[in-house]
Amino acid sequence: MAFTRRMAALAAVVLIPLGVAATSFALADSPEPPKVPPRVELDSGSPAPPPSDAPPEPTPSDEVVPRPPVTDGPTDDDDDDDHGQDPADNGPDRDDG
Repeated sequence: MAFTRRMAALAAVVLIPLGVAATSFALADSPEPPKVPPRVELDSGSPAPPPSDAPPEPTPSDEVVPRPPVTDGPTDDDDDDDHGQDPADNGPDRDDG
């Protein structure tokens, strides 16, 4: 009786995926090759340039961005740089509720 159950399990493991694959293959549409038009025509006109009455806007590479100020004091980061030496620090995530 155990041999019959093993054979049924083996048949199910093999036949069910094969049945799904065969059904998927049978129901799938075969795509037609793309049809190439005999001639391709492009628009002959191009957009007109904007009027040159106004000065041109600077490109992003022409803009000057000031540097941030340099400070010698401590920053307000949330990193645990003191490695637990701060007396107010009671460990990771103990005071988060």
